[in-house]
Amino acid sequence: MSDLLPDAPWRHRAGLADLCAVLGAGEGSARFVGGAVRDTLLGLPVADIDIATTLAPDEVLARLKSAHVRAVPTGLAHGTITAVLPEGPVEVTTLRRDVKTDGRHAVIAYTDDWREDAARRDFTMNALYADPQTGTLFDYFGGLADMAAGHVRFIGDPLQRIAEDHLRILRFFRFVSRFADVPEPAGLAACAARANDLMALSRERIADEFQKLLVTRRAPETLGMMVAHGILAPVLPEIDVGAPGRLAVLAAREGVLGVAPDPLRRLAAVLPRDAAIADGVGARLKLSNAQRKRMAAAIGDVSQTAPLALAYRLGKAGALDWLLLSDRPGPAVKAAWAAIAAWELPRLPISGGGLVERGLSRGPDVARALRHIEDQWIAEGFPGAARVAEITDSAVAQALRAASSA
Repeated sequence: MSDLLPDAPWRHRAGLADLCAVLGAGEGSARFVGGAVRDTLLGLPVADIDIATTLAPDEVLARLKSAHVRAVPTGLAHGTITAVLPEGPVEVTTLRRDVKTDGRHAVIAYTDDWREDAARRDFTMNALYADPQTGTLFDYFGGLADMAAGHVRFIGDPLQRIAEDHLRILRFFRFVSRFADVPEPAGLAACAARANDLMALSRERIADEFQKLLVTRRAPETLGMMVAHGILAPVLPEIDVGAPGRLAVLAAREGVLGVAPDPLRRLAAVLPRDAAIADGVGARLKLSNAQRKRMAAAIGDVSQTAPLALAYRLGKAGALDWLLLSDRPGPAVKAAWAAIAAWELPRLPISGGGLVERGLSRGPDVARALRHIEDQWIAEGFPGAARVAEITDSAVAQALRAASSA
């Protein structure tokens, strides 16, 4: 790989050059670091920009204020300040070293030693720095060579690095899935040996990192590796040997339909087809109620439901989830989704108020009659107002007869 950072669109974002100048890039006080450097070298799009600096946080705040750059102290306890630029935020973090770690949190101290800052990062490919003005690269632990070889390698002893931050287990597999064909043996062995450490993490952190992993390019193969080595057993024992295959089918179907990978849909795919299990996993991972309902619906038993009825019941997004995860053959899934995508969801042309006008008393009778009308309307393929009026008249007559005989 080159010793210079290639040019890329993100390097020309409005205000970025001025920000780097304010932070002393010309004097060597600021460098791009992490994902922006890594992904640019790999020819990948860059979303987030991070700058490392030898300046203390107070000095960063003072300089941004004097330059009229909005500054948000998003992680001041760990030396991180967000500079808000016209085309998006940039995180500015003072060089630091770990003083104490417990696998979840770290006590840090600031430093002016670039190598010391690099040494606390997880993988060699994430410890690359670039001079904002010249593009000169700084590689302290062989990250360039590892990227060229497709290796995701821990900096230092993998067991120790995982003991410092347990989330690195899941990050290792996510990065392997993105950037490598074969995991580095020492890293894989360390993750397997320390898999129980995942139990000490908050479920929100596990959910966030695992869902990121599920949408990577080689997620099915990587998940298979994780299952084989018992990585997820301590925190997600529901993910069994069949999960990688289900995920592979879903990924293939998403490709055929041109649908972007969705982390929640993919999480549902790797669970057994049991709505109660999906809801339980969602609760354990602290997902929202809406997310839990979506997962349960995606693997619910609606196999006999016609495509348009499915879309009406679940919404188009819910219907897409269910179809992609269903046991229906691929061509049937494609045809059903084509019909749904081109369909405009109708509204039932009768309301509870209309039933009251026809003589029903407000309350449970109206709700029951309305459900009956809607069910028949759906079963008949969403007929127009004239047919709905006939269905309504019949339902109201039946409800009134039942009320009079009660």
